[in-house]
Amino acid sequence: MKALRDFLSDPSLRTLDVDGPERLELHEKVLERKRMLREVFVEFHYSFHRLAGRYFKGAGLEIELGAGIAPMRDSYPEVLATDIVASERLDRAINAEAMDLDDSSVKAFYGQNCFHHFPHPDQFFTELQRTLKPGGGAILIEPYYGAFAAFLYKRLFKSEGFDMHFGSWETPSTGPMNGANQALSYIVFVRDRKLFETKYPDLQIVHQEVCGNYPRYLISGGLNFRQLLPDALIPVIKFVEKLLYPVRRLLALHHIVVIRRKP
Repeated sequence: MKALRDFLSDPSLRTLDVDGPERLELHEKVLERKRMLREVFVEFHYSFHRLAGRYFKGAGLEIELGAGIAPMRDSYPEVLATDIVASERLDRAINAEAMDLDDSSVKAFYGQNCFHHFPHPDQFFTELQRTLKPGGGAILIEPYYGAFAAFLYKRLFKSEGFDMHFGSWETPSTGPMNGANQALSYIVFVRDRKLFETKYPDLQIVHQEVCGNYPRYLISGGLNFRQLLPDALIPVIKFVEKLLYPVRRLLALHHIVVIRRKP
């Protein structure tokens, strides 16, 4: 598997330090040449917006945590793009576990593949209870825990693990990207859901779903691997995604969790 992973790795990223300052710049160049992946990110943005409209009420700030190189602001300009590092593409830097925000000021937080990088999830949930308006919430897109995803995530990434049986919500991260447990959303919101609900009675898990665009995400290679098929085949791949919809829970790579502060 290591030989296959090395072969599939994007040549422009082979010397990348995932915790280094050049990560965003290099990933931005990757995204520029991958139309297929850009479409996947835009669909994630649409999912955020759709679910916020369905489950969250009232006015307030809308903030994306860990916005990175494909911020939701590109699709919805009213959303503030934040990350833990400074970047021209972001509105501000923010620590998700100790936010510089007023109490009950936020309608919606959005997070794409960032929650499993939080070293202290309990601090994040405490901040959600403090900063969210009643009826507001957080929407997280995270690595899925289905059979195919679990097989793939355990083998593809050298800097991150995937341990569904890890005993703690906290992981021994060695940097912003290194050491994360990609199974964290499964551990907290599925395996330990009753514990979550007991510890945070003001927060409700109101919705979960799997993302159906996993064939394009996989074929695009994401931000770290080679694209396997040309962009000209995007319509064909979308048709295949529709055919595979009934088995998405076996094959999906990402899922969405919607958390709402009780009104």
